[in-house]
Amino acid sequence: MPASGDPRPCSIADALAIVGEKYSLLVLREVCLGNGRFDQLIRNIGAPRDVLATRLRRLVDAGVLHKHVYCERPQRFEYRPTRAGLELEPVLMTLMAWGDRHLRQEDDRPMVIEHICGNELIPAVTCTACGADVHHEDLTAHPQSPGWSVKGPATV
Repeated sequence: MPASGDPRPCSIADALAIVGEKYSLLVLREVCLGNGRFDQLIRNIGAPRDVLATRLRRLVDAGVLHKHVYCERPQRFEYRPTRAGLELEPVLMTLMAWGDRHLRQEDDRPMVIEHICGNELIPAVTCTACGADVHHEDLTAHPQSPGWSVKGPATV
């Protein structure tokens, strides 16, 4: 049974502890676009230098990014996504599509992503088992943490 006041165990909360801070996903956006040098990140994100340095350190420590030496004298690094970082790219694409749909006008999108097939990428979540698009009404949650139900802490 969870202790009173303990939040629900949640992988979303765990992920947000790594990438949920201001600028973290923007760092990942830039690194995935190939802009992994500190000066590029400062210019393209607009984060204060100390904040950016802290975010980069956290993302490296969490295994989302890795540092790659691009200059020996003086030693300078660029940041590149790890496999874990690349696995977050669909999250970025889905967030961008949501922002385009709900926060912008059709003709006011700041970027379009083209797929290798030559068409604009329209991200969709699909079931890997059956290939169907995922819709809220088709989902059923099954809590796996002891003492928790969908509604919250299970009662005795």
